[in-house]
Amino acid sequence: MIDQKNDLLKLVALDNEDLEVISAYLQDAVMLVGDLKFLPKEKRFVVVANRFVWHKDDQKHGKDIHERRRTALHFEKVEKVQMLNIKQNAADAVLNLLAIQFLPDDAPSGTVDLIFSGNGVLRLYVEAIEVQLCDMGGAWQTRLMPDHGPDNEADDKLKDK
Repeated sequence: MIDQKNDLLKLVALDNEDLEVISAYLQDAVMLVGDLKFLPKEKRFVVVANRFVWHKDDQKHGKDIHERRRTALHFEKVEKVQMLNIKQNAADAVLNLLAIQFLPDDAPSGTVDLIFSGNGVLRLYVEAIEVQLCDMGGAWQTRLMPDHGPDNEADDKLKDK
């Protein structure tokens, strides 16, 4: 749902189809490694990211002006977290999210993979899919647009925060 008054996105995912929608809205979101938090006692994993606003076609600024928004994403019922090719001790390292995928195990449990450019993967072992996405405020303009061409260095182009 998009709050038309404030233009804020708020989504909930309770199954794989819902999660695919959240993945689409978060494609090319950028975040810092330090903005990934696992709260094991609450079984919650929280991410704060700057998402690229793909769904808005704003003609008043021209085609070279785009938007990003600060967005919170949290996963519930998380039992364990693993990272591959992510420098956990580099809090200021920038990650570029490409997709979020669910891999079922013993339904409704499974793993949720956050897949980043540079072969980074954050794997969440979940009891079930329970995810919320919520924009946290106004948008800001950027001239940088994600580009998935074969010769592009997406990480270098998306470091605006």
